[in-house]
Amino acid sequence: QVQLQESGPGLVKPSQTLSLTCTVSGGSDTTNLIYWSWIRQPPGKGLEWMGGIHSSGSVFNNPSLKSRTSISRDTAKGQFTLQLSSVTPEDTAVYYCASGRTLRLTSVVARSDYDYWGQGTQVTVSS
Repeated sequence: QVQLQESGPGLVKPSQTLSLTCTVSGGSDTTNLIYWSWIRQPPGKGLEWMGGIHSSGSVFNNPSLKSRTSISRDTAKGQFTLQLSSVTPEDTAVYYCASGRTLRLTSVVARSDYDYWGQGTQVTVSS
């Protein structure tokens, strides 16, 4: 059974860089998963795709975030990470990591677009 778990700070100050880690477990069950994404949901809004990393190592970012995102992976540790720079209160959201068998690059996300989701972690940007 594949499991994803987000970790990181719950509170970040404006202008700082947010760093989140997704730890993946499931061993051989992850073999068919080719795409690993970061998705967020601001209060009262829908799910927004932020970026992802393909099993080949290619990284894709949502252009709407104006190059503030950086996504990387540590295969040996079974982790992939998100860094979001120059955060503002508008970046307050529940942040999810997710994984699937299909490469998806659309900003609007549905739960069914991915096979596995983490439980989500609340991040608040406030001074």
